Amino acid sequence: MPSSASARPIRILHLEDSADDHELAQLALKESGTEFRIVRTDTMADFMARLQSGHYDVVLADYHLPGFTALEAWNESSQLPRVPPFVLLSSAIGDENVVDALRKGVSDFVRKDNLGKLAHVVHSAIEARQRRDAKERSDAELADAVRRSTELSEYLQMRIEEERTSLARDVHDEIGGALAAVKFDLAWISRHSKEPGTKEHVNTALEMLRHAIDASQRIVLDLRPPILDQGLVTAIDWLARNFEKRTGVATSFKSSHEKIRAPDAIQLVAYRTAQEALTNIAKHAECNNVTIDLSDAEGVLTLEVADDGRGLPREALDKPKAFGLKGLSERARMVDGWLDISNRDGIGTAIILSVPLHPVQIPLAGVAKGAA
Repeated sequence: MPSSASARPIRILHLEDSADDHELAQLALKESGTEFRIVRTDTMADFMARLQSGHYDVVLADYHLPGFTALEAWNESSQLPRVPPFVLLSSAIGDENVVDALRKGVSDFVRKDNLGKLAHVVHSAIEARQRRDAKERSDAELADAVRRSTELSEYLQMRIEEERTSLARDVHDEIGGALAAVKFDLAWISRHSKEPGTKEHVNTALEMLRHAIDASQRIVLDLRPPILDQGLVTAIDWLARNFEKRTGVATSFKSSHEKIRAPDAIQLVAYRTAQEALTNIAKHAECNNVTIDLSDAEGVLTLEVADDGRGLPREALDKPKAFGLKGLSERARMVDGWLDISNRDGIGTAIILSVPLHPVQIPLAGVAKGAA
């Protein structure tokens, strides 16, 4: 039987105190056509030294050895960073010992009076290790890819907040300032004009300008909420009242305290979660009532935004363009929190953010005072 590992000979460490049994094992392997190199040892010290200094594909071990057993050798060797497959090759061993050894991680067992199976068991043990190693490498690569994806997502979220802050500042300072100047000039023209037609056009322009100013203020609030400077409770309450005013949907807000202390990064995540949840409700829920609950019980900030609308099917979360809700989950992870989205008895949807209230090491841009 050719080696399944590669064209090179299988490297075997044989823990055996009988030279005759060692020769019989070699003969059985040769008769199977297996290419191998084998080294025999019969002391614990030499066995461990060879494992640590050499590279072996498999260990064959008699059960009873002078002063110790194969199971003790397995227990000792399993503490090493990497131990090869371990196959018991013995005759003087009870079934209970075999079961105990296999339960503890020994690969397989071959009786000395059935050496015809030895080559097959050796190859099977090596192949099983290869599959396990391949799975571990695959899992490690996947974990690394997930880690890098998470880091990229965190970086992008941070850059988004930076861009929001920059845009809010530009809209407030540049566009807001220009609109205010235009309003001042139009008001001056209106006061000094004697022609009714001119005054009518000026008043129309002033009305349009007021809409433009209101729109720029809403943009600033959406980009970077300065109301967070007044605290998270005040900010969420403002969102609720503003949502009810814009949509006509009855919206109630309840907080466990008038003031809830939390790091700026967590406050921003909670605010954005409420903001995105209300945006989705306005677009899709077709509901009559919305409730928002905020609490800091037992050291965990919890925000729940629930509606009595048509519900959010699970498949909707898996859509390629469902970036809003997926982005909320990424935001939650950035502050060591988590996000749950569920239907409530088939009616309505509840979005629940939970974040432990401990210091967060990831700074989020856009929370500095006076950004807008």
